[in-house]
Amino acid sequence: MQKDSHRREFLKLSAVAFAGASLQGATASAGISANNKLVVGVIGCGGRGRHDGGLFKNTPNVEVAWVCDVDEGRRHKAMQDLGIAADKSVGDLRRILDDKSVDAVIVTTPDHWHSPAAILACDAGKHVYVEKPISHNIREGRLLVEAAERNKRFVQHGTQVRSTPMIAQAVERLHSGIIGNVLVAKCWNIQRRGSIGYQRPAAPPAGLDYDAWVGPAPAVPYQANRCHDGWHWWYQFGTGDMGNDGVHDIDYTRWGLDVQTHPSRIVALGGKFYFDDDQQFPDTQQVTFEYPGDGKTGSQRLLIYEQRLWSTSFPYNCDSGAEFYGTDGQMFLSRRGKIEVRDGRNVKVGVDIKPESQNDEAHVRNFCSAIRDGAKLNADALTGHLTSSLCHLGNIATRLGRALVFNPQTEQIVGDNEANAFVRREYREHWGRPRG
Repeated sequence: MQKDSHRREFLKLSAVAFAGASLQGATASAGISANNKLVVGVIGCGGRGRHDGGLFKNTPNVEVAWVCDVDEGRRHKAMQDLGIAADKSVGDLRRILDDKSVDAVIVTTPDHWHSPAAILACDAGKHVYVEKPISHNIREGRLLVEAAERNKRFVQHGTQVRSTPMIAQAVERLHSGIIGNVLVAKCWNIQRRGSIGYQRPAAPPAGLDYDAWVGPAPAVPYQANRCHDGWHWWYQFGTGDMGNDGVHDIDYTRWGLDVQTHPSRIVALGGKFYFDDDQQFPDTQQVTFEYPGDGKTGSQRLLIYEQRLWSTSFPYNCDSGAEFYGTDGQMFLSRRGKIEVRDGRNVKVGVDIKPESQNDEAHVRNFCSAIRDGAKLNADALTGHLTSSLCHLGNIATRLGRALVFNPQTEQIVGDNEANAFVRREYREHWGRPRG
Protein backbone atom coordinates (compact mmCIF):
# COMPACT_ATOMS: atom_id res chain seq x y z
CA MET A 1 0.00 0.00 0.00
CA GLN A 2 1.42 3.40 -0.94
CA LYS A 3 2.00 6.18 1.57
CA ASP A 4 -0.67 8.40 0.01
CA SER A 5 -3.14 5.57 0.46
CA HIS A 6 -2.14 5.31 4.12
CA ARG A 7 -2.78 9.04 4.50
CA ARG A 8 -6.21 8.84 2.91
CA GLU A 9 -7.01 5.84 5.07
CA PHE A 10 -6.02 7.80 8.15
CA LEU A 11 -8.20 10.75 7.21
CA LYS A 12 -11.17 8.47 6.70
CA LEU A 13 -10.31 6.60 9.91
CA SER A 14 -10.89 3.25 8.23
CA ALA A 15 -11.30 0.26 10.51
CA VAL A 16 -9.42 -1.92 8.01
CA ALA A 17 -5.91 -2.85 9.14
CA PHE A 18 -3.04 -1.37 7.15
CA ALA A 19 -1.72 -3.88 4.63
CA GLY A 20 1.68 -5.29 5.46
CA ALA A 21 1.87 -3.62 8.85
CA SER A 22 5.10 -4.61 10.59
CA LEU A 23 4.99 -6.14 14.04
CA GLN A 24 8.67 -5.42 14.59
CA GLY A 25 9.97 -2.63 16.77
CA ALA A 26 11.76 0.49 15.57
CA THR A 27 15.34 0.29 14.43
CA ALA A 28 18.21 2.74 14.66
CA SER A 29 18.24 5.00 11.62
CA ALA A 30 20.51 3.92 8.79
CA GLY A 31 20.42 7.35 7.19
CA ILE A 32 22.22 9.32 9.89
CA SER A 33 25.24 11.21 8.59
CA ALA A 34 28.74 9.78 8.98
CA ASN A 35 29.48 11.97 11.99
CA ASN A 36 26.32 10.67 13.73
CA LYS A 37 24.63 14.08 13.59
CA LEU A 38 20.84 14.11 13.86
CA VAL A 39 18.93 16.59 11.72
CA VAL A 40 15.65 17.68 13.28
CA GLY A 41 12.65 19.82 12.31
CA VAL A 42 10.19 21.55 14.66
CA ILE A 43 6.49 21.40 13.76
CA GLY A 44 4.59 23.91 15.90
CA CYS A 45 6.41 27.02 17.13
CA GLY A 46 4.49 28.15 20.19
CA GLY A 47 6.16 28.31 23.59
CA ARG A 48 6.47 24.55 23.92
CA GLY A 49 7.85 24.19 20.42
CA ARG A 50 10.58 26.73 21.08
CA HIS A 51 11.31 25.07 24.44
CA ASP A 52 11.65 21.60 22.93
CA GLY A 53 13.54 22.95 19.94
CA GLY A 54 16.01 24.57 22.34
CA LEU A 55 16.53 21.27 24.18
CA PHE A 56 17.39 19.53 20.92
CA LYS A 57 19.59 22.40 19.77
CA ASN A 58 21.58 22.13 23.02
CA THR A 59 21.97 18.36 22.70
CA PRO A 60 25.40 17.37 21.32
CA ASN A 61 25.53 16.56 17.62
CA VAL A 62 21.94 17.59 16.90
CA GLU A 63 21.06 20.18 14.28
CA VAL A 64 17.65 21.84 14.39
CA ALA A 65 17.39 22.65 10.69
CA TRP A 66 13.70 23.49 10.09
CA VAL A 67 10.82 25.23 11.82
CA CYS A 68 7.19 25.05 10.72
CA ASP A 69 4.15 26.95 11.91
CA VAL A 70 1.03 28.28 10.21
CA ASP A 71 1.42 31.56 12.13
CA GLU A 72 4.09 33.79 10.58
CA GLY A 73 4.82 35.60 13.84
CA ARG A 74 5.42 32.41 15.82
CA ARG A 75 7.44 30.94 12.97
CA HIS A 76 9.65 34.03 12.78
CA LYS A 77 10.25 34.01 16.56
CA ALA A 78 11.28 30.35 16.46
CA MET A 79 13.53 31.04 13.48
CA GLN A 80 15.31 33.74 15.49
CA ASP A 81 15.47 31.80 18.77
CA LEU A 82 16.80 28.63 17.16
CA GLY A 83 18.99 30.22 14.49
CA ILE A 84 17.14 28.80 11.48
CA ALA A 85 17.78 29.98 7.90
CA ALA A 86 14.87 31.87 6.29
CA ASP A 87 14.43 29.24 3.57
CA LYS A 88 14.00 26.56 6.26
CA SER A 89 11.14 28.42 7.97
CA VAL A 90 7.88 27.16 6.44
CA GLY A 91 4.14 27.04 6.91
CA ASP A 92 3.57 23.55 5.47
CA LEU A 93 4.90 20.58 7.44
CA ARG A 94 5.19 18.53 4.24
CA ARG A 95 8.17 20.68 3.25
CA ILE A 96 10.07 19.20 6.20
CA LEU A 97 8.84 15.67 5.58
CA ASP A 98 10.06 15.85 1.97
CA ASP A 99 13.63 16.64 3.07
CA LYS A 100 15.54 13.35 2.99
CA SER A 101 18.24 14.75 5.28
CA VAL A 102 15.80 15.16 8.18
CA ASP A 103 16.04 12.27 10.66
CA ALA A 104 13.34 13.33 13.14
CA VAL A 105 10.63 15.87 13.82
CA ILE A 106 9.33 17.44 17.01
CA VAL A 107 5.53 17.76 17.01
CA THR A 108 4.44 20.57 19.34
CA THR A 109 1.19 21.58 17.67
CA PRO A 110 -2.27 21.80 19.25
CA ASP A 111 -3.58 18.37 20.29
CA HIS A 112 -5.74 17.81 17.21
CA TRP A 113 -2.60 17.81 15.05
CA HIS A 114 -0.44 15.53 17.25
CA SER A 115 -1.32 12.16 15.72
CA PRO A 116 -1.95 13.36 12.15
CA ALA A 117 1.44 15.09 11.96
CA ALA A 118 3.22 12.20 13.69
CA ILE A 119 1.64 9.58 11.40
CA LEU A 120 2.58 11.56 8.29
CA ALA A 121 6.12 11.86 9.67
CA CYS A 122 6.43 8.13 10.32
CA ASP A 123 5.16 7.42 6.81
CA ALA A 124 7.82 9.82 5.49
CA GLY A 125 10.52 7.85 7.32
CA LYS A 126 11.05 10.29 10.20
CA HIS A 127 11.36 9.49 13.89
CA VAL A 128 9.01 11.56 16.05
CA TYR A 129 9.15 13.32 19.40
CA VAL A 130 5.49 14.18 19.98
CA GLU A 131 4.22 16.23 22.88
CA LYS A 132 1.48 15.03 25.18
CA PRO A 133 -1.15 13.83 24.76
CA ILE A 134 -0.11 11.57 21.92
CA SER A 135 -3.57 11.85 20.35
CA HIS A 136 -6.81 13.79 20.28
CA ASN A 137 -8.85 10.57 20.55
CA ILE A 138 -8.34 6.87 21.19
CA ARG A 139 -8.60 5.64 17.60
CA GLU A 140 -5.93 7.93 16.17
CA GLY A 141 -3.60 7.02 19.04
CA ARG A 142 -3.84 3.40 17.93
CA LEU A 143 -3.20 4.46 14.32
CA LEU A 144 -0.01 6.19 15.42
CA VAL A 145 1.16 3.06 17.27
CA GLU A 146 0.57 1.13 14.04
CA ALA A 147 2.36 3.77 11.95
CA ALA A 148 5.44 3.58 14.19
CA GLU A 149 5.48 -0.23 13.90
CA ARG A 150 4.78 -0.25 10.17
CA ASN A 151 7.60 2.16 9.39
CA LYS A 152 9.96 0.96 12.15
CA ARG A 153 10.26 4.49 13.48
CA PHE A 154 10.87 5.63 17.04
CA VAL A 155 8.04 7.71 18.54
CA GLN A 156 8.77 9.29 21.92
CA HIS A 157 5.78 10.65 23.87
CA GLY A 158 6.27 13.91 25.76
CA THR A 159 5.67 12.50 29.24
CA GLN A 160 9.13 13.48 30.44
CA VAL A 161 8.67 11.83 33.84
CA ARG A 162 9.56 8.55 32.13
CA SER A 163 13.16 9.79 31.80
CA THR A 164 13.38 11.45 35.22
CA PRO A 165 15.71 9.36 37.44
CA MET A 166 13.83 10.15 40.65
CA ILE A 167 10.50 8.97 39.23
CA ALA A 168 12.05 5.88 37.62
CA GLN A 169 13.76 4.88 40.89
CA ALA A 170 10.58 5.42 42.90
CA VAL A 171 8.58 3.30 40.47
CA GLU A 172 11.20 0.54 40.67
CA ARG A 173 10.84 0.54 44.47
CA LEU A 174 7.06 0.31 44.14
CA HIS A 175 7.37 -2.64 41.77
CA SER A 176 9.86 -4.36 44.09
CA GLY A 177 7.40 -4.15 47.01
CA ILE A 178 8.53 -1.24 49.18
CA ILE A 179 4.90 -0.75 50.31
CA GLY A 180 3.68 -4.26 49.52
CA ASN A 181 1.18 -5.00 46.76
CA VAL A 182 -0.02 -1.66 45.36
CA LEU A 183 -3.75 -1.95 44.79
CA VAL A 184 -4.90 1.68 44.54
CA ALA A 185 -3.27 4.91 43.41
CA LYS A 186 -4.63 8.45 43.33
CA CYS A 187 -3.17 11.41 41.45
CA TRP A 188 -4.18 15.03 41.23
CA ASN A 189 -3.91 18.13 39.06
CA ILE A 190 -4.91 21.08 41.21
CA GLN A 191 -4.17 24.67 40.19
CA ARG A 192 -5.89 27.98 39.55
CA ARG A 193 -6.44 28.54 35.85
CA GLY A 194 -7.76 31.73 34.26
CA SER A 195 -11.03 32.34 32.45
CA ILE A 196 -11.03 32.43 28.64
CA GLY A 197 -14.10 34.70 28.67
CA TYR A 198 -16.83 34.89 26.05
CA GLN A 199 -15.95 35.82 22.49
CA ARG A 200 -17.51 35.75 19.03
CA PRO A 201 -16.26 34.52 15.66
CA ALA A 202 -14.11 37.06 13.82
CA ALA A 203 -11.68 37.33 10.93
CA PRO A 204 -8.35 35.55 11.58
CA PRO A 205 -5.44 37.90 12.25
CA ALA A 206 -2.99 38.70 9.49
CA GLY A 207 -0.20 36.16 9.21
CA LEU A 208 -2.24 33.20 10.48
CA ASP A 209 -3.27 30.52 7.98
CA TYR A 210 -6.32 29.53 9.99
CA ASP A 211 -7.51 26.90 7.51
CA ALA A 212 -4.19 25.07 7.91
CA TRP A 213 -4.34 25.55 11.70
CA VAL A 214 -7.70 23.74 11.78
CA GLY A 215 -6.14 21.15 9.47
CA PRO A 216 -7.88 17.75 9.47
CA ALA A 217 -10.51 18.76 12.05
CA PRO A 218 -13.99 19.79 10.91
CA ALA A 219 -14.02 23.48 10.02
CA VAL A 220 -15.33 26.09 12.47
CA PRO A 221 -15.03 29.89 12.25
CA TYR A 222 -11.99 31.55 13.80
CA GLN A 223 -12.46 32.78 17.35
CA ALA A 224 -9.54 34.21 19.33
CA ASN A 225 -10.16 32.24 22.53
CA ARG A 226 -10.26 28.89 20.76
CA CYS A 227 -7.05 29.38 18.82
CA HIS A 228 -3.45 29.54 20.03
CA ASP A 229 -3.50 29.59 23.85
CA GLY A 230 -7.26 28.91 24.15
CA TRP A 231 -7.53 25.71 22.11
CA HIS A 232 -6.91 23.41 25.10
CA TRP A 233 -10.43 24.00 26.39
CA TRP A 234 -12.42 23.19 23.24
CA TYR A 235 -13.61 19.70 22.27
CA GLN A 236 -12.70 20.37 18.64
CA PHE A 237 -9.00 20.95 19.27
CA GLY A 238 -7.94 20.12 22.82
CA THR A 239 -8.28 17.46 25.49
CA GLY A 240 -8.93 19.71 28.50
CA ASP A 241 -6.52 19.94 31.39
CA MET A 242 -6.72 16.20 31.95
CA GLY A 243 -4.91 15.80 28.62
CA ASN A 244 -2.88 18.99 28.94
CA ASP A 245 -1.31 18.78 32.41
CA GLY A 246 -2.98 15.93 34.27
CA VAL A 247 -1.61 13.47 31.71
CA HIS A 248 1.84 13.71 33.36
CA ASP A 249 0.50 12.65 36.77
CA ILE A 250 -1.73 10.00 35.23
CA ASP A 251 1.31 8.62 33.40
CA TYR A 252 3.57 8.01 36.40
CA THR A 253 0.60 6.85 38.46
CA ARG A 254 -0.21 4.22 35.83
CA TRP A 255 3.50 3.32 35.70
CA GLY A 256 3.74 2.88 39.48
CA LEU A 257 0.50 0.91 39.57
CA ASP A 258 2.11 -1.42 37.01
CA VAL A 259 -0.88 -1.78 34.69
CA GLN A 260 0.03 -2.70 31.11
CA THR A 261 -3.33 -2.38 29.36
CA HIS A 262 -6.46 -0.23 29.23
CA PRO A 263 -8.95 -0.19 32.11
CA SER A 264 -12.27 -1.99 31.77
CA ARG A 265 -14.53 0.35 33.73
CA ILE A 266 -14.51 4.13 34.06
CA VAL A 267 -16.65 6.20 36.43
CA ALA A 268 -16.52 10.00 36.42
CA LEU A 269 -18.27 13.02 37.87
CA GLY A 270 -17.60 16.70 37.35
CA GLY A 271 -18.18 19.66 35.09
CA LYS A 272 -17.80 23.43 34.98
CA PHE A 273 -18.25 24.20 38.66
CA TYR A 274 -16.35 27.50 38.70
CA PHE A 275 -15.67 29.13 35.33
CA ASP A 276 -18.43 31.04 33.54
CA ASP A 277 -16.92 31.29 30.07
CA ASP A 278 -16.67 29.63 26.65
CA GLN A 279 -14.52 26.67 27.62
CA GLN A 280 -16.16 23.30 27.12
CA PHE A 281 -14.03 20.97 29.23
CA PRO A 282 -14.64 20.56 32.98
CA ASP A 283 -12.74 22.55 35.57
CA THR A 284 -13.63 19.91 38.18
CA GLN A 285 -13.29 16.13 37.74
CA GLN A 286 -13.17 12.96 39.79
CA VAL A 287 -12.44 9.92 37.61
CA THR A 288 -11.89 6.31 38.68
CA PHE A 289 -10.46 3.63 36.39
CA GLU A 290 -10.77 -0.06 37.25
CA TYR A 291 -8.31 -2.67 36.00
CA PRO A 292 -9.74 -6.14 36.75
CA GLY A 293 -6.52 -8.08 36.12
CA ASP A 294 -7.23 -11.76 35.80
CA GLY A 295 -10.17 -11.44 38.17
CA LYS A 296 -8.40 -13.11 41.07
CA THR A 297 -8.02 -11.37 44.41
CA GLY A 298 -4.88 -9.22 44.42
CA SER A 299 -4.76 -8.58 40.67
CA GLN A 300 -7.35 -5.79 40.58
CA ARG A 301 -6.23 -2.14 40.52
CA LEU A 302 -7.90 1.26 40.88
CA LEU A 303 -6.45 4.50 39.47
CA ILE A 304 -8.14 7.69 40.67
CA TYR A 305 -7.71 11.14 39.12
CA GLU A 306 -8.73 14.39 40.79
CA GLN A 307 -8.81 17.81 39.10
CA ARG A 308 -9.65 21.27 40.42
CA LEU A 309 -8.67 24.23 38.26
CA TRP A 310 -9.89 26.90 40.67
CA SER A 311 -7.91 26.05 43.80
CA THR A 312 -4.48 26.35 45.37
CA SER A 313 -5.35 23.99 48.21
CA PHE A 314 -3.63 20.71 47.45
CA PRO A 315 -2.15 17.71 49.32
CA TYR A 316 1.44 17.92 50.57
CA ASN A 317 1.52 21.56 49.41
CA CYS A 318 2.02 20.16 45.91
CA ASP A 319 -0.17 20.97 42.90
CA SER A 320 0.84 17.82 41.04
CA GLY A 321 1.32 14.46 42.70
CA ALA A 322 0.24 10.91 43.39
CA GLU A 323 -0.32 8.63 46.38
CA PHE A 324 0.20 4.89 46.05
CA TYR A 325 -1.60 2.68 48.57
CA GLY A 326 -0.03 -0.72 49.17
CA THR A 327 -0.79 -3.57 51.52
CA ASP A 328 2.24 -2.53 53.64
CA GLY A 329 2.25 1.26 53.43
CA GLN A 330 1.96 4.20 51.09
CA MET A 331 4.12 6.42 48.91
CA PHE A 332 3.63 10.06 47.94
CA LEU A 333 5.43 10.96 44.73
CA SER A 334 5.50 14.15 42.67
CA ARG A 335 7.20 15.24 39.48
CA ARG A 336 7.91 18.46 41.36
CA GLY A 337 10.74 16.55 43.04
CA LYS A 338 9.05 15.25 46.19
CA ILE A 339 8.78 11.77 47.70
CA GLU A 340 7.65 10.37 51.04
CA VAL A 341 7.21 6.73 52.09
CA ARG A 342 5.32 5.43 55.13
CA ASP A 343 5.10 1.85 56.37
CA GLY A 344 2.01 -0.13 57.30
CA ARG A 345 1.78 1.66 60.66
CA ASN A 346 1.97 5.10 59.03
CA VAL A 347 5.55 5.67 60.19
CA LYS A 348 7.76 7.65 57.82
CA VAL A 349 10.48 5.53 56.21
CA GLY A 350 13.73 6.93 54.84
CA VAL A 351 14.33 6.37 51.13
CA ASP A 352 17.66 6.97 49.38
CA ILE A 353 16.29 8.62 46.24
CA LYS A 354 17.61 12.04 45.29
CA PRO A 355 14.75 14.54 44.77
CA GLU A 356 14.56 15.82 41.20
CA SER A 357 11.96 17.67 39.17
CA GLN A 358 10.76 16.52 35.76
CA ASN A 359 13.82 16.12 33.52
CA ASP A 360 13.04 17.24 29.97
CA GLU A 361 16.69 17.13 28.86
CA ALA A 362 17.05 13.44 29.76
CA HIS A 363 13.94 12.63 27.72
CA VAL A 364 15.43 14.24 24.62
CA ARG A 365 18.75 12.44 25.17
CA ASN A 366 16.92 9.10 25.44
CA PHE A 367 15.14 9.76 22.14
CA CYS A 368 18.39 10.68 20.37
CA SER A 369 20.14 7.59 21.78
CA ALA A 370 17.32 5.40 20.50
CA ILE A 371 17.71 6.75 16.97
CA ARG A 372 21.51 6.48 16.99
CA ASP A 373 22.07 3.28 18.92
CA GLY A 374 18.73 1.51 19.20
CA ALA A 375 18.39 2.30 22.91
CA LYS A 376 15.00 1.48 24.43
CA LEU A 377 12.62 4.42 24.41
CA ASN A 378 11.38 5.47 27.82
CA ALA A 379 7.96 6.57 26.50
CA ASP A 380 7.24 4.84 23.21
CA ALA A 381 4.06 5.18 21.17
CA LEU A 382 2.20 2.39 22.98
CA THR A 383 3.11 3.85 26.38
CA GLY A 384 1.82 7.23 25.24
CA HIS A 385 -1.33 5.68 23.81
CA LEU A 386 -2.24 3.80 26.99
CA THR A 387 -1.73 6.92 29.11
CA SER A 388 -3.44 9.37 26.75
CA SER A 389 -6.42 7.03 26.37
CA LEU A 390 -7.11 7.42 30.09
CA CYS A 391 -7.53 11.15 29.52
CA HIS A 392 -9.89 10.52 26.60
CA LEU A 393 -11.94 7.96 28.52
CA GLY A 394 -12.11 10.20 31.59
CA ASN A 395 -13.27 13.14 29.50
CA ILE A 396 -15.91 11.04 27.71
CA ALA A 397 -17.31 9.71 30.99
CA THR A 398 -17.37 13.20 32.54
CA ARG A 399 -18.95 14.73 29.44
CA LEU A 400 -21.75 12.14 29.34
CA GLY A 401 -22.15 11.83 33.10
CA ARG A 402 -22.22 8.05 33.20
CA ALA A 403 -20.01 5.03 33.74
CA LEU A 404 -18.34 3.35 30.78
CA VAL A 405 -17.44 -0.26 30.11
CA PHE A 406 -14.38 -0.47 27.86
CA ASN A 407 -13.02 -3.42 25.92
CA PRO A 408 -9.20 -3.17 26.07
CA GLN A 409 -8.73 -5.52 23.10
CA THR A 410 -11.09 -3.84 20.61
CA GLU A 411 -10.66 -0.35 22.16
CA GLN A 412 -14.41 0.16 22.02
CA ILE A 413 -16.90 1.31 24.63
CA VAL A 414 -19.35 -1.53 25.16
CA GLY A 415 -23.09 -1.09 24.71
CA ASP A 416 -23.05 2.71 24.43
CA ASN A 417 -23.15 4.05 20.88
CA GLU A 418 -23.21 7.68 21.98
CA ALA A 419 -20.05 7.26 24.06
CA ASN A 420 -18.39 5.09 21.42
CA ALA A 421 -18.76 7.89 18.87
CA PHE A 422 -16.14 9.85 20.85
CA VAL A 423 -13.54 7.08 20.49
CA ARG A 424 -12.84 8.55 17.04
CA ARG A 425 -13.68 11.70 15.13
CA GLU A 426 -14.58 12.85 11.63
CA TYR A 427 -11.79 14.31 9.49
CA ARG A 428 -11.83 16.62 6.51
CA GLU A 429 -9.48 16.61 3.54
CA HIS A 430 -7.89 20.03 3.94
CA TRP A 431 -4.99 19.78 1.49
CA GLY A 432 -6.95 20.49 -1.65
CA ARG A 433 -4.66 23.33 -2.76
CA PRO A 434 -0.98 23.60 -3.70
CA ARG A 435 1.61 23.71 -0.94
CA GLY A 436 2.69 27.10 0.34
